Amino acid sequence: MVIGYGIISLRIEESGSLKEKRNVLKRIIKRTQNEFNVSIAQVGRLDNHTFAEIGFACVGNDSRYVNGKVDYLLKFIERIRGAEILDSKIEIMVVSGFPEEEVYNDKGKYQ
Repeated sequence: MVIGYGIISLRIEESGSLKEKRNVLKRIIKRTQNEFNVSIAQVGRLDNHTFAEIGFACVGNDSRYVNGKVDYLLKFIERIRGAEILDSKIEIMVVSGFPEEEVYNDKGKYQ
């Protein structure tokens, strides 16, 4: 299993209030969810009407696929008007299967 996740820092220049910021972020988040089928939400700078941080995560079975999906996601958000990407921190994590020494007993619990 491969997990791609990250935080994107945005500047929303046209926002004069938290309500306007929410409208811009709602559009970005909804369009990104529909296009990429990822989990995404605002995770930081909640009280600032000019800046925002959004976090996202996606899962796949191939690291090249997940890495490409994350790259396209960043480019997609860059093209959406109303917000400018200031910074991003992205990580790709590979998780292997369950350890083989873990054995279940007849009641379905670990021994």
